[in-house]
Amino acid sequence: MAYLLQQLANAVPLAALYAALAFGYAIAFGVMKRADITYGALFAFAGQMLVLFTDVGYTRLILILPVALLFGTAIAAAYTLGASLLVGRVIMLPLSRKSPNMVIVAALGMMIILMETARLASNTRGIWLPPFLNEMIVFWDSGDFRVTLTKIQLINSALMVLMILGGAYVLRYTGWGRIWRAVTDDALAAELCGTSADRVFLLAYVASALVATVCGVLATSYYGTMDFGAGLMFGLKVLLIAAVGGYSDPLKSAGGAALLGLFEAMWGAYGPFLWRDFVIFSLLVLLLVLSRRERVVP
Repeated sequence: MAYLLQQLANAVPLAALYAALAFGYAIAFGVMKRADITYGALFAFAGQMLVLFTDVGYTRLILILPVALLFGTAIAAAYTLGASLLVGRVIMLPLSRKSPNMVIVAALGMMIILMETARLASNTRGIWLPPFLNEMIVFWDSGDFRVTLTKIQLINSALMVLMILGGAYVLRYTGWGRIWRAVTDDALAAELCGTSADRVFLLAYVASALVATVCGVLATSYYGTMDFGAGLMFGLKVLLIAAVGGYSDPLKSAGGAALLGLFEAMWGAYGPFLWRDFVIFSLLVLLLVLSRRERVVP
């Protein structure tokens, strides 16, 4: 029983991460209507910039660790959001009006550019952050087994959940959210009513990138590093994860992704670890196929 409770506790940070990533991806997908793996690359790029510039601040600028982390976070956010604005305005906005295949090819190219930029900037070095906020919080103690999470796991999970709830409030109860829903429903009709669909597209794309940036920084602060090839894995994973809850509503996408995070954590605890990614991706593809069948059935 205690082991099960610990695995459920371990699933909370992973479910929160998947939910936040799916929520952010659905915001951009609503206006783009195209599969875009650049989102996962931006997530990984933010983490890679965090470790790179935290290392610069700590080793070259001789900053104390908290200030070095703030320095790395600020630079990572500036680079990632700047890259997303450039990609959204120059590449994705014009291509999303054309063939879906062009968006996929462009997204793959941008993912490679971001991955290689981070690798070359780091001189292909694996840089690790020192552990911090890793004190254990005990939730249940049976005498010989304790159910615990670290402070950073709890802080990260809380921040991601708050980000989802805040984003859901903006989309549902604010003027910008109503405009976003209008453009996602019918961009041409929104244009005829005086709304700039292109401006909404860019705002949604940057808002989506902001969620990816926050998630990248928080995930890297916990795991300690971000692999150079993580962009491809997370790009594909987020694209499929968001489909679990459906792309039409970011909050539903987040809910479906959270359930998948719970399933992945349980599989890691009770199933063969080597089969984990195979099972997860197979399940995601199956759910995507079933969801598409439901939409086309009259």
